[in-house]
Amino acid sequence: MSPPPPPLGRGRKRAAQSFDAALDDAELVVARTSLSQGRWTEVRALLADTGEDWDRRGHRLTVLAQESATLAWARDWQLAEPESPDAAVLLGCATVERALNGKERPERARDACRAAAALAPADPTPWLGLLLLERSLGAEEDVVRLFDEVRHRHAGHHHAHHLMVARLAERRATAGQDPLHEVYDFANWAAEQAPADSPLAILPVVAHAERFRVLAAAGSEPTDPVASGHWVGRRARQVMKAAFDWWLEWERDGHPRRLVDLNFLAHAKTCEGRGAEAAALFHRIGEHPTPAPWSYPDRDPYTAFRTARDSALGTV
Repeated sequence: MSPPPPPLGRGRKRAAQSFDAALDDAELVVARTSLSQGRWTEVRALLADTGEDWDRRGHRLTVLAQESATLAWARDWQLAEPESPDAAVLLGCATVERALNGKERPERARDACRAAAALAPADPTPWLGLLLLERSLGAEEDVVRLFDEVRHRHAGHHHAHHLMVARLAERRATAGQDPLHEVYDFANWAAEQAPADSPLAILPVVAHAERFRVLAAAGSEPTDPVASGHWVGRRARQVMKAAFDWWLEWERDGHPRRLVDLNFLAHAKTCEGRGAEAAALFHRIGEHPTPAPWSYPDRDPYTAFRTARDSALGTV
């Protein structure tokens, strides 16, 4: 996942109603509601059913971890079932979330994730929790090491690759436009080494948006992504075309984070001025926008998404 969006000002309440990290995972929404009411047995059943679908497991656990009551209920679950890897991983992810919000010491989150990793050595999710933490708080060598731990367990881990791209994009923030920047190399490498049907094919588009976030924040690009010209160069157009062509051929309806990719791709097509292609993507997104990249670099994501969608669909 990319870094959290900036404060939304007057649009905060409206935007908060518009974005749901669960996306279209209806089973996750039901289990999350039950957990907020203290019924962790439904989360236990959900995670058991998820099995070793690592991308879906990571998505579900990180979404559950965002709820304010999750840490307390995860502790209750672990007291009842101290050998449960699922309880331990949920506790670790929830502690990471609190640490990122300044409500827990980072070392406690690290300890909780390491304990979960010991109970489930094949599971990349405890390492994803640590990667989420260090992407914001850690040194780059720690981020790279943790990414390698995740990738060792699941080579195509979607969320981990997004986190790595977001961190790499922040290298040399004041260097300006550079088509040879390492974030592009990394994204291209990941897309090329993945299977043909892997959603990592969209990663070069994500890299392009993350680099825009950094450049705009540094003042070397206009804060309006459409006005910046960042999406209309030769290299950018090649990247966007390849990603859109992949989506047309390989659209992965079942991937738990496909809507993240669709939002990045719709944003790119909007910035590129390809309204018809953007419209097709907005139809697929429906009512599941994501804060990133619509918030980049400091925009109200709700307004940015609705404006782009209404323009593409001709409903302005």
